[in-house]
Amino acid sequence: MQKVKKAVFPVAGLGTRFLPATKASPKEMLPIVDKPLIQYAVEEAMDAGITDIIFISSRTKRTVEDHFDKAYELETELAARGKNRVLDLVQSIRPAGVNFIYIRQAEALGLGHAVLCAQPVVGNEPFAVILADDLIDGNPPVMKQMVDQYDYYQCSVLGVQQVAPEETASYGIVDATPMAERISRVNAIVEKPKPEDAPSTLGVVGRYILTPRIFHHIQNLKPGAGGELQLTDAIAALLKEQQVLAYAYDGIRYDCGSKLGYLQATVEYALKHSEVSEGFSAYLKSRVC
Repeated sequence: MQKVKKAVFPVAGLGTRFLPATKASPKEMLPIVDKPLIQYAVEEAMDAGITDIIFISSRTKRTVEDHFDKAYELETELAARGKNRVLDLVQSIRPAGVNFIYIRQAEALGLGHAVLCAQPVVGNEPFAVILADDLIDGNPPVMKQMVDQYDYYQCSVLGVQQVAPEETASYGIVDATPMAERISRVNAIVEKPKPEDAPSTLGVVGRYILTPRIFHHIQNLKPGAGGELQLTDAIAALLKEQQVLAYAYDGIRYDCGSKLGYLQATVEYALKHSEVSEGFSAYLKSRVC
């Protein structure tokens, strides 16, 4: 039985919804309290037992690479000053036994194309896809929940949640038949349908486990609007020959690709942060009164 040991992180996007903040700094490096979004996503993957972290990047994303690299000068300085707690924190970003791999996506040609860029590294293995924009607070972490489902069913698994009917045009929407608690069999999937055309209100939310057969279907896609290759269209083709499941994860999702979702995540994570929760909570109460 193959295990999910590789995860793909598409991080080549421009982050236009957060301009001018993302003019020189990648949106994935926007902090939630004291950690960037991409670190939360990578930690989620590592908590699921994933050991190969594959970034699909671009020439503007060197900051992401630097964040997960060893910082010799910083670590030497922290050690010399006896700041061992902070040193441990910095070194924990890149733990032993985890490989960080960077692949350049020369053109932004859609999520499907970004995933296809990872094929030479993924090979003939199942793999995860994690979109850092979707910060999901789950216990256990959502990718661990999904890996457990993959281990049991041995097929592709999509993380889903119910969305408001007027929001279906922002998601890949699935038509699915319930099988067990939180698990449904996907019958069809449509990319960003209008509310009147949506088969349901069950939306895919930035977490995937896919079999390697998906690469074949991405390669055979016809480019859509803007010349992009949609991962949703490849999954629709995969459905014709393999079972695909929808998993209604246990957790709270924050859409950090939007300003409102990003602010909500910042507030909620600050309220449970060991260093600032008490003071921040008191501040919020003072503002309400």
